[in-house]
Amino acid sequence: MITTTTPMEGAILKLPCLRSVSRNSNFTNRSSNSFPWRYRRLHISASAASASAPLVEGPKLGPGSLGHITRSDFPILHQEINGLKLVYLDNAATSQKPTAVIKALQNYYEAYNSNVHRGIHYLSAKATDEYESARQKVANFIHAAEAREIIFTRNATEAINLVAYSWGLSNLKPGDEIITTIAEHHSAIVPWQIVAQKTGAVLRFVNLTEDEVPDVGQLRDFLSRSTKLLVMHHVSNMLASVLPMDEVISWAHDVGAKVLVDACQSVPHMVVDVKNLDTDFLVGSSHKMCGPTGIGFLYGKSEILSGMPPFLGGGEMIADVYLDHSTYAEPPSRFEAGTPAIGEAIGLGAAIDYLSEIGMQQIHDYEMELGNYLYDRLSSVSDIRIYGPAPSRTVKRAALCSFNVKDVHPTDIATFLDQQHGVAIRSGHHCAQPLHRHLGISASARASLHFYNTKDDVDRFIDALKDTINFFTSFK
Repeated sequence: MITTTTPMEGAILKLPCLRSVSRNSNFTNRSSNSFPWRYRRLHISASAASASAPLVEGPKLGPGSLGHITRSDFPILHQEINGLKLVYLDNAATSQKPTAVIKALQNYYEAYNSNVHRGIHYLSAKATDEYESARQKVANFIHAAEAREIIFTRNATEAINLVAYSWGLSNLKPGDEIITTIAEHHSAIVPWQIVAQKTGAVLRFVNLTEDEVPDVGQLRDFLSRSTKLLVMHHVSNMLASVLPMDEVISWAHDVGAKVLVDACQSVPHMVVDVKNLDTDFLVGSSHKMCGPTGIGFLYGKSEILSGMPPFLGGGEMIADVYLDHSTYAEPPSRFEAGTPAIGEAIGLGAAIDYLSEIGMQQIHDYEMELGNYLYDRLSSVSDIRIYGPAPSRTVKRAALCSFNVKDVHPTDIATFLDQQHGVAIRSGHHCAQPLHRHLGISASARASLHFYNTKDDVDRFIDALKDTINFFTSFK
């Protein structure tokens, strides 16, 4: 039995060039004992084939596509890895950064680096203006009513923890229920486990349907007056499923529950409107939307944020400090103790400018077509198992595919793709161990796209994957 706690176990040394790779290679061919294999038949019924056949047709993927047009804006993509042109397909883990974002960060540090909110001199005023402008840009991007509903955090994980420790510990009591799904990222599970242990609240987990989508029917059955909070992803980082959050949020509100949406995999790829969704909380992460690392955000309805106690104590989050007590600032300052990630916030603002100039609907339409192309090409590979729903006219998948190949460990696949073909994908449990256990596996490989990817990237990946499989099956 293997685990995935050591990401490169059995495959950490660089291979020689492909022509000289021999069977005593450093790779470990981890056989079927590694993966309790569950076959899914890849042939599609006539009706389903008819419904899905047009999904990869159309003009968007050829020369002049959005991927071809924007690619030049991303310096990192124009390099060779192990002597081969880089194909970056790990966008669900982190996105690459356009020149505009890199220059915005550089300009901050070169031209007006200063602390915010605390100085009257020019540099501090300029930094404050740009920092608060970034907050307004986030609000506009997700269609929040006002900028004070946006809290800057280190990342989406901290944003969820903020809600858990501030709202959760103050509002939950023994017997209250928190509903989430088995497909959540660990950051949407662990904080609520801690809160449940501290408050006596009960965590309930929604299972998957036969199509490997979180079962919203079961979720609706779970909802009751005991339900105080629903925590769900908008788009799964492993299954690629897209949930009907507008309906789900309405159901939760009908029983008086609050809703927190993990939008890390949706905000970078589609139009997200918090007013139309009517969600109470929503979290996002800069580094997945072409912005810098080290900053994320929490959206919260202003009336809810105003009633929440501070998450951290220190400078900036106070109104007045006395020796025996302190009073606190109004949101968002109440939840932004200490010096914030100023340059990173400004970089996030530049990323939003860049995405907005392209248009999120255009990005979404292009990625949907490219994602369907990826799914179709990957489905044609022998002995492959793709997780999540099959795309059709009625079923939409995000532009990513998590998969396994029979008798080949996903880390070996990812390592060989990188070292022999310059193709970057992810392997491991993708911070979704409960989901992987439910699927009967310990790890999977994942290829994930963004708008700067092209049809050529997908084709190179598939060719490289076939070569990788041939290499490992030659050991049989």
